[in-house]
Amino acid sequence: MPVGAFKAGNVCGESTFSIFSQQKTGGTGTLPHTASIKTSMRKRRFLYTTVDEKEVAKFRSLFESWWDVNGEFQALHSLNDLRVPLIRDGLVNQFGSQSLVSSQPLTDTVILDVGCGGGILSEPLARLGATVTGIDAASENISVAREHASHDPLLQKRLKYICTTAEELLSNEEGGFDAVVASEVLEHVSNVESLVATCAQLTKPGGSVFFTTINKTWLSYALAVVGAEEIARVVPSGTHDWNKFIPPQDLQGFLHACNCQTRLVHGMIFNPVTQRWFWGTPKACNYAIHAVKNEEATSNT
Repeated sequence: MPVGAFKAGNVCGESTFSIFSQQKTGGTGTLPHTASIKTSMRKRRFLYTTVDEKEVAKFRSLFESWWDVNGEFQALHSLNDLRVPLIRDGLVNQFGSQSLVSSQPLTDTVILDVGCGGGILSEPLARLGATVTGIDAASENISVAREHASHDPLLQKRLKYICTTAEELLSNEEGGFDAVVASEVLEHVSNVESLVATCAQLTKPGGSVFFTTINKTWLSYALAVVGAEEIARVVPSGTHDWNKFIPPQDLQGFLHACNCQTRLVHGMIFNPVTQRWFWGTPKACNYAIHAVKNEEATSNT
């Protein structure tokens, strides 16, 4: 479930502050000024939430559809074919504590799933042995996620869900996760820089951050907005706003400013006929990024 945009609202029954900001929408490919970003984030750290009630409302209204594999979240279920192996392989290759041939290669790995929705990604990661915390701003989504997970005894000790935001979690869990994942979240955020910085702060030095999102190109508008929403109708109409899409070079710049080094950037292509995803070289539409936080990174990143 996406969490984004600076806006006053009521999240999980708690008041939020109101700070308005504009997203950087250009694709210059230049790195942001690291010092200014760090200083800005330190000053604003506990003064805002990146939750936009309009974005939360979109997915709150669909909470009954999360686990309908042929419903409005079919594309997200199918996306697990790419993003679960991406996270698994990236973490196994990074930490090397388990073998890829193991049935639970992510044992002893602690993962945060930001904007977890109904738990579509959280559950398979936990089944691979990881200890997973899924967070979402909509209590309805958390209720669905908890109820669905309750039917699998194997998930009882590995998976928990919390109705909270990444910023709220930061006060107690800074540097507390081996990996932080925000999949299909950034395109619903009005200030990508802020959420990326928060995810980096939640990641321990030497840990990983994973993002999947959508590039800002005319092709992405044609495919992700017009094609996916209005023609193929594989996602609900109004799900995406092209103005919130982010070029991969900008995302890499924000990661660099947070002491995170990009390990992989890979394009993802959706076939609306077969309803399946596959990896592709072009990054003109959907793409995935895996970055690693430098060991020397401090809590002030």
